[in-house]
Amino acid sequence: MVTAEIESSLLKLNPTDRAHLAETLLQSLDISDDRVERLWVKESESRYAAYKQGRLKGIPLEDFRLRS
Repeated sequence: MVTAEIESSLLKLNPTDRAHLAETLLQSLDISDDRVERLWVKESESRYAAYKQGRLKGIPLEDFRLRS
Protein backbone atom coordinates (compact mmCIF):
# COMPACT_ATOMS: atom_id res chain seq x y z
CA MET A 1 0.00 0.00 0.00
CA VAL A 2 3.00 2.30 0.48
CA THR A 3 3.54 2.46 -3.30
CA ALA A 4 -0.04 3.59 -3.89
CA GLU A 5 0.33 6.29 -1.25
CA ILE A 6 3.57 7.54 -2.78
CA GLU A 7 2.02 7.52 -6.24
CA SER A 8 -0.97 9.50 -5.02
CA SER A 9 1.28 12.12 -3.43
CA LEU A 10 3.53 12.38 -6.47
CA LEU A 11 0.62 12.89 -8.84
CA LYS A 12 -0.20 16.04 -6.91
CA LEU A 13 3.14 17.59 -7.91
CA ASN A 14 3.24 20.15 -10.70
CA PRO A 15 4.10 18.81 -14.19
CA THR A 16 7.68 20.12 -14.10
CA ASP A 17 8.44 18.38 -10.83
CA ARG A 18 6.77 15.16 -12.02
CA ALA A 19 8.81 15.23 -15.24
CA HIS A 20 12.03 15.74 -13.27
CA LEU A 21 11.13 12.88 -10.95
CA ALA A 22 10.25 10.61 -13.87
CA GLU A 23 13.59 11.35 -15.52
CA THR A 24 15.46 10.65 -12.29
CA LEU A 25 13.65 7.36 -11.77
CA LEU A 26 14.24 6.22 -15.35
CA GLN A 27 17.94 7.08 -15.13
CA SER A 28 18.18 5.04 -11.94
CA LEU A 29 17.02 1.99 -13.92
CA ASP A 30 19.56 2.51 -16.71
CA ILE A 31 22.41 0.66 -15.08
CA SER A 32 25.06 -0.43 -17.54
CA ASP A 33 26.75 -3.79 -17.15
CA ASP A 34 30.05 -3.79 -19.05
CA ARG A 35 30.08 -7.58 -19.34
CA VAL A 36 26.61 -7.64 -20.87
CA GLU A 37 27.53 -4.78 -23.21
CA ARG A 38 30.63 -6.64 -24.43
CA LEU A 39 28.64 -9.83 -24.98
CA TRP A 40 25.97 -7.96 -26.93
CA VAL A 41 28.61 -6.25 -29.13
CA LYS A 42 30.18 -9.65 -29.83
CA GLU A 43 26.78 -11.17 -30.66
CA SER A 44 25.70 -8.31 -32.91
CA GLU A 45 29.02 -8.35 -34.78
CA SER A 46 28.68 -12.10 -35.25
CA ARG A 47 25.15 -11.74 -36.61
CA TYR A 48 26.21 -8.95 -38.97
CA ALA A 49 29.13 -11.00 -40.28
CA ALA A 50 26.81 -13.98 -40.86
CA TYR A 51 24.41 -11.69 -42.74
CA LYS A 52 27.21 -10.25 -44.90
CA GLN A 53 28.46 -13.80 -45.69
CA GLY A 54 24.96 -14.93 -46.68
CA ARG A 55 24.60 -17.35 -43.76
CA LEU A 56 21.79 -15.28 -42.27
CA LYS A 57 18.90 -13.67 -44.09
CA GLY A 58 17.43 -10.31 -43.24
CA ILE A 59 13.75 -9.68 -42.60
CA PRO A 60 12.00 -6.88 -44.49
CA LEU A 61 10.89 -4.16 -42.09
CA GLU A 62 7.23 -4.55 -43.03
CA ASP A 63 7.34 -8.29 -42.25
CA PHE A 64 8.98 -7.55 -38.92
CA ARG A 65 6.30 -5.01 -38.08
CA LEU A 66 3.57 -7.52 -38.88
CA ARG A 67 5.09 -9.97 -36.39
CA SER A 68 5.32 -7.43 -33.59
